[in-house]
Amino acid sequence: MRGWGEDLLIPGDQLSLYAMEIIIYGIINSVALALTALGFTLVYGISRLPNFAHGALYVVTGFLTWEFVRRLALPYILGIGLALLIIALVGGLIYRFVLIRVRGMPISEIIASYGVGLAILEGLRWFGFKGLTYTLPTFVEGSIELVGVPVDGHRILTVILGTMVVGLLWAFTHFTRIGLALRGMAQDEQAAMMLGIDSDLMAVVAMSLGSALAGLAAVLLLPLGNIVVESGYNVLLLAIAVCIVGGLGSWVGALMAAFLIGFAQILTVVYIESHFQMVVALLAIIITLILRPSGLFGRQKELEERV
Repeated sequence: MRGWGEDLLIPGDQLSLYAMEIIIYGIINSVALALTALGFTLVYGISRLPNFAHGALYVVTGFLTWEFVRRLALPYILGIGLALLIIALVGGLIYRFVLIRVRGMPISEIIASYGVGLAILEGLRWFGFKGLTYTLPTFVEGSIELVGVPVDGHRILTVILGTMVVGLLWAFTHFTRIGLALRGMAQDEQAAMMLGIDSDLMAVVAMSLGSALAGLAAVLLLPLGNIVVESGYNVLLLAIAVCIVGGLGSWVGALMAAFLIGFAQILTVVYIESHFQMVVALLAIIITLILRPSGLFGRQKELEERV
C-alpha cells in the first residue's frame, strides 16, 4: 500500500515533465521564429525597406534545394549552397531593378515588394509546385531525450545552428568592414553617405544578405514538414509579427518578440488547438499596434541597437 507521499509524487512528476516539454518546445519554436524574421529585420534595420517578398524567397530556396538534391542528384550540402547563392543574387536583383525605383516611398515599397513576392509564389503554383510531395531530408535522423522529453535530432541541431547564425551575424556587423558600413547606414544614413558609403550598394548587400538568411531559415526548417507555396505567406506574417512586436529594425527586440510569440504559440497548441498558432501572431500585431506602436525596443531616437 502506497503512502501519501508516493501518491502525490506521481502527478508531481507528470506535471514537471509537462512543464519541461513546454519549455523545450517553446525554445525550439522561438528559435525557429527568430530565424524566419532575422532577414526581414536586417533589411529593414539597414535600409528601411520592408521586404514583403521575404516569404517568397523562403519558399523558393526550399524548391531550389529540392530540385538540386532530388532531380539533379547533387550532394545535399552542395545543393543548399547553390540555392543560398542563387537566392542571395535574386534578393540583390529585386532591389536593383524594382525597389530602387520606389525607395523612400514607404507604401510603394510595400506594394512593390509584396507584388514581387506574390508573383513568385503564384508562379511556383502555376508551374506545378503544389501538393505535399516536396520534402527535404533532415540533417539528423532519430531523436534523443532531454530531461525525459523526446526531441528530434534535427530540431536540436536547428536550435544550435540558429544560435550560431545570430552570433556570427553579430560578429560580422561589428568586426568586418562591410558589416561596420551596414551599421553606419542603420544608425545614420546621411552621415554614412558623407563618409563615402554608397547607400544603394549597401541596400543591395542588405537585400542579398537578408534573402540568404530567409533561405537559410528555409533549409533548416522545411525538412520538418513539406515544401508548399502557402508557407511563404505564413512565414511573411510571422516575420512581420516578430518585427512589429520587437520594434521594426531592432535585433534585440526581434529576438525578445520571437520568444514571446514562440512560447505563446506553444501554449496555444497545448491548451487550445494547433491551428490557432497564426491567430496568436495576428493578435500580437494588433495588441502591439494598439498599446505600443513602436514595439518593445522600437525607440526611434536610439538607432544603435538596430544592427
